[in-house]
Amino acid sequence: MTLDKNIQQHFRKDELPFMHQSSDLINQALSEYRPILTGFVNNQELYLLEILVNRYDDLKISSWGGYKNAEMQRAIIYPLYFEPQRKDFEVSIISISYPIKFATLKHSQILGTLMGSGIERNVIGDIITDKEQWQFFVEANMVDFLVNNVNHIGRTKVNLTEDLPDNVLQVNNDAKTVNVTLPSLRLDVVVASIFNISRSIAKELIIHDKVRLNWFTYDKPDYILAVHDLISIRGFGRVRFNKNNGLSKKGKLKVEFDVIKNK
Repeated sequence: MTLDKNIQQHFRKDELPFMHQSSDLINQALSEYRPILTGFVNNQELYLLEILVNRYDDLKISSWGGYKNAEMQRAIIYPLYFEPQRKDFEVSIISISYPIKFATLKHSQILGTLMGSGIERNVIGDIITDKEQWQFFVEANMVDFLVNNVNHIGRTKVNLTEDLPDNVLQVNNDAKTVNVTLPSLRLDVVVASIFNISRSIAKELIIHDKVRLNWFTYDKPDYILAVHDLISIRGFGRVRFNKNNGLSKKGKLKVEFDVIKNK
């Protein structure tokens, strides 16, 4: 299915490849009249997929990532006769055993090791921790491969085992709510203000592909943020735009963000 040009014009260029892939999945669900399961998609990709699916009266979409409020989820695009169950999303959870007293694991290490095993990013869902233990979510058909092939993360010896859904870790949320006043909602202005760096440094980070907007690399400092946008700055942390609370007495924007700064 060709993506209508009238639809394309409403999305950024870097979103279009995903939109075309999504259009193909929708066409498959329509032509074969059966549910189609995606790989793991992030929140922005899920939002884009929902926009396309909702154009069709005879299709629905549901998603699940292994636990409530997962950032990465698998979606099912399905005809009206189908009623998806949790098992239909084919999401498994793997726990990582390692010498907790003598080693420390990081999210980036775990993701890097999994990607280094030869699998695609959309095979892996969220990677979560309770500050000591670690788990990650994965497409069910890849469990045996990872369990049998991954035995080190960095220099740390690990053992991967499939776990039960009831054993999902209680995730710690490190985000802090920050309220600021800003002259504008430009991407570089927000990055500079939240991380207390100069505007010129913020621009350099954006121009040199150190910043991701809604999980896509974005190199335009003058982009105007919208509520629910998620910014990730390599080496600094992540920011989610929660609320626009209007103007201050001095005419500046009063805005609220959730911020996770790298330690």
